[in-house]
Amino acid sequence: MNRKYSIVVPLYNEAANVTPLYVRLTQVMEELDEPYELVFVDDGSRDKTVQTVEEIVETDSRVRVVVLRRNFGQTAALKAGFDAARGDIIISMDGDLQHDPEEIPSFVAKLEEGYDLVSGWRAQRRDRWLTRRLPSRIANWMMAKLSGVAVHDFGTTFKAYRREIIQDLPLYGELHRFIPALAAWQGARIAEIPINNPPRQNGKSNYGLSRTLHVLFDLLSIKFLIGFSTRPLHFFGPLGLLAAGLGSFIFCALAAAKLVLGSALMLQHGPLMFAATLLVMVGAQILCLGLVAEMVSRTYYESQGKPIYVIRKIIEHEPETVISLRRRLRPLDESSAAGKSGSPVRAVS
Repeated sequence: MNRKYSIVVPLYNEAANVTPLYVRLTQVMEELDEPYELVFVDDGSRDKTVQTVEEIVETDSRVRVVVLRRNFGQTAALKAGFDAARGDIIISMDGDLQHDPEEIPSFVAKLEEGYDLVSGWRAQRRDRWLTRRLPSRIANWMMAKLSGVAVHDFGTTFKAYRREIIQDLPLYGELHRFIPALAAWQGARIAEIPINNPPRQNGKSNYGLSRTLHVLFDLLSIKFLIGFSTRPLHFFGPLGLLAAGLGSFIFCALAAAKLVLGSALMLQHGPLMFAATLLVMVGAQILCLGLVAEMVSRTYYESQGKPIYVIRKIIEHEPETVISLRRRLRPLDESSAAGKSGSPVRAVS
């Protein structure tokens, strides 16, 4: 059966939150009166998250669970969910109840206006100001300026996409926060709507001030990938000219000192000459090496189709026709045991 909506929810140690989230999601989606599925992606949880979602699958055939072998990170978990989603419209959100499922109809309504991607905006955040809000505001401002996409909140997972937009985007590393920039580069129409930001009810947040440094590195990477991936010389050229120009200026100044003042270069200015040359060359080489590595990484994943996650199993309801066939083929005692245990659940390794 074709599904119009797929709700993708990455989970990491969210055993206390997944059941109330499921209840609220089903209430909202049933009101939309369209075929849908819920895709939960367990990203290597160490609590009882997997057992909890398995119990949900046994009672609701619209729920699917993708269990990753270890904790690959939020980008990989989202990518796994996007790959598994079968809906025409894919909506992603966190599993910690800090995103209100009741706001999903607002995302859908905005998509129906002709947009390809609708991003949530936590206009009134309730996080800690110093460790969460201030770094987030700085990072979002820098992202908007560097990418040219007028989005206030790049970091939130609460977004809605048309299937053809999100499933064509290459995602690896921690690029999930740059999805609007990557989509805009491919010509997607992007809108933003304000969303609530209720406080976390259960569990512990997996984010902190340490991620700010990662964001700054990712900003440099995404700027290069979007602006210079097809013309890297336009990026490396000015750096090379700057380094060469600075080195030439130093050598010209030292040559003038030698000719006009008769200075002994190696005795009087040797350390300056070597230090200036080494600092400029080493700095340029390190920067270029990092950006070339980004290009190599992009080529590695895209040209060879290398996955960024490994699935342990996919849990879903089996069609009734398959269930009936298996019951006819199994011995009588096995068929009776299966009937007592409820609807069978399939686990594909």
